[in-house]
Amino acid sequence: MRIGMVTKEWPPAVYGGAGVHVVQLSAALRSVSGISVDVHCFGGQRNDGAFGYDTPPQFASANPALQALATDMLIAHHLGEVDVVHSHTWYANMAGHTAALLYGMPHIISAHSLEPLRPWKAEQLGGGYAISSWAEKTAYEGAAAIIAVSDGMRADVLASYPDIDPKKVVTIRNGVDTQEWSPIEDSSVAKSFGIDGRYAIFVGRITRQKGLAHLLRAWSQVPSEYGLVLCAGSADEAGIGAEFEELVSELQKTRKNIWWIKEMLPKSQLIPLLTGADLFLCPSIYEPLGIVNLEAMACQTAVLASRVGGIPEVVADGITGKLVDYTTDSAIFESNIAAGINEMMGDPERLKKFGIAGRARAISEFGWDAVASATIALYRSVLK
Repeated sequence: MRIGMVTKEWPPAVYGGAGVHVVQLSAALRSVSGISVDVHCFGGQRNDGAFGYDTPPQFASANPALQALATDMLIAHHLGEVDVVHSHTWYANMAGHTAALLYGMPHIISAHSLEPLRPWKAEQLGGGYAISSWAEKTAYEGAAAIIAVSDGMRADVLASYPDIDPKKVVTIRNGVDTQEWSPIEDSSVAKSFGIDGRYAIFVGRITRQKGLAHLLRAWSQVPSEYGLVLCAGSADEAGIGAEFEELVSELQKTRKNIWWIKEMLPKSQLIPLLTGADLFLCPSIYEPLGIVNLEAMACQTAVLASRVGGIPEVVADGITGKLVDYTTDSAIFESNIAAGINEMMGDPERLKKFGIAGRARAISEFGWDAVASATIALYRSVLK
């Protein structure tokens, strides 16, 4: 069976959970006898065996949504030899949809997020948000099957697109490589960034989805003895970036233990930082699953996360961490975050217990072998 895997993200340009998923899933599928995977990705030619595509030069100044569709058409043209095309995120969905129409193979979509549930994307894409929303809806309704990364995500797909047959939406949760993501005790990494003392850590993009502004406002209610490490890369949109930078600056005026690491860290540095943290923070307001929580758990770090989307299917409340109720009332949500952080950070023995349970859960329930097996079974079902 030959799979055409279509993705916007591929190393070294991996910046989110969907990209991590594609890399790990492709490796897991390739380890199965009889399965071959052709990766078709954005970002120009690669020397790693993937087929990379540049945005057509005529679209160099176009809206990012138009650029994505133009790139999709190039990719679709080169998918004629695969048995199944499998696309990830709206950026790549139309390549799979178009190839399925053109060549007659089944198109499978992995649902990592949904445009109707991310209205803030209009700040980033402008009128392109209407295009991305149309592209996603069209591809989803035409797909042979849709993989939801959590039961929560499956419910969101069916609620957002009620014309889709529920039978074709199946849950196959994300996985984590617990050999690669495992505890590494190395305090020298923290020291190299000037980090000392006990700290909680956030890892992710600067976007409204991740709830960073809520976290930073909540942190003013956290005792100053606790440090905060923010591994937060480039912002999705300039206004969001400016807001984040201002909130960090305000905290740093009165606290010396707020560290913002702006570059995307290699695993050799990120894993020791996760291992050394007392608590991993995921204050998302929308999260289909949250691979970052799995990575933190695999590093044996307790998690505090918001109770949204697929997070409750990963973080076992009271066993591997604590879930905080989300509300659109910002003051209440931020108070809930602060109370949860204070409760957790105030009980180091509980944090250790949660960390140990989290790694055990990651190993037992989120292995990539099981993800690959379930995915191949779905491929075979749509080929019958």
